Amino acid sequence: MLKSMEKILFVLLFFITPSLLFAQNEDKLYERLISVDLKEGVKQEGVLSLKNPSSKPTRLAVILPGYPSVVRPVVENNVMTTSQLNGNFLIRARRHLIDNNVATLIIDCPSNSGWKCESSYQASLQRHEDVLKLVLEVKKQYPSIQQIWLIGTSMGTISSAFIPTYKPSIYSGTIHTATITEPYARNSYRELADFDYQKITIPQFFIHHREDPCLMTTYSGAQSITNKYKLPLITVEGGSEFRGDPCQAFSQHGFRGREKEVMFAIRDIINSGKASKNVIND
Repeated sequence: MLKSMEKILFVLLFFITPSLLFAQNEDKLYERLISVDLKEGVKQEGVLSLKNPSSKPTRLAVILPGYPSVVRPVVENNVMTTSQLNGNFLIRARRHLIDNNVATLIIDCPSNSGWKCESSYQASLQRHEDVLKLVLEVKKQYPSIQQIWLIGTSMGTISSAFIPTYKPSIYSGTIHTATITEPYARNSYRELADFDYQKITIPQFFIHHREDPCLMTTYSGAQSITNKYKLPLITVEGGSEFRGDPCQAFSQHGFRGREKEVMFAIRDIINSGKASKNVIND
């Protein structure tokens, strides 16, 4: 009886354990800190995330995280071990976006920015130039990249809106998630007040939770913008385990419980150039 049990245990370990290891390895990323000098003593850094060390991605998703948009990542042994924005939706869910074609580049604020990446800077020509230097460095190291997409969330949508107005030929499209729709709420983010989305000449997409509780990112505001400019809006429904400030990463504002589905939709847009669905509810 004991020997029979041992045989059963051996079979289970032989067949199940490798599958568990494989599942864990599927989520493991190969990550590198990319850095360029902006001026003496000031660096622009970002974290490049790939499926594996031998990846030859054709698409680069440039991640522009939300408030305060200062990442300060630590990369050890080819893994980002920590940052000041670990909980941010785009950062915590990046593994669901990355595949053999798509790599991500998390954009930090310049090293002299202090604790907050000011909204005025995120809307500026300087922001565009700083991000572009980092993007071009990645393209130099990975010449397989053919398309570059911007993806902003919350405060980061200031950058995803303004950057492509400066040199649109660089980018294939821009995706605004949980975008700022009420720039006068809390007396902040005036840069997007009456922003003309027609100035963006590349394809753009909006992804917004129907029950986003943040005063600055209302769903009705997202509907108003997309209706006015005839732009695609993907509506996210449901989720789970919401907690914390309504404008922070673990409420509906950060797509809590729908991270994978939202990232799959973003990946679909990046790979195809169009949205295959207008509602995410499962």
